[in-house]
Amino acid sequence: MLLVVTKTRVNAKIINEADTELCETLKMALIKSNRNSVDRAITQIYKDDKKAQALGLSWAGFETELLKIKQIYGIGGLYEITLKVYPYYAAHNGYGEDEVVINTNGELISYKHLKTYP
Repeated sequence: MLLVVTKTRVNAKIINEADTELCETLKMALIKSNRNSVDRAITQIYKDDKKAQALGLSWAGFETELLKIKQIYGIGGLYEITLKVYPYYAAHNGYGEDEVVINTNGELISYKHLKTYP
């Protein structure tokens, strides 16, 4: 009796139905899929800033920088994502800069206020 086992690798072609290159599309998808965690960080960072609360700060994924992706448990495991976020008010009037670390489970790991604009 002869048993032959082969491992066949099948690669699917990625269909990118977006207005950007695949790398930029994946970056935006990653950032937008973690919107709730970033929202929580912005709320915490500016919770004692009366002016920021009155202005109703928001942030935009397309202005957010992806600084680092750290693999925690190996391929396919948990990843930590470090973002630089630029909160704004009204018609994208910049208010500051913040660094937010989240993971692929949607958890907010840490946040740091970097700068408030004058």
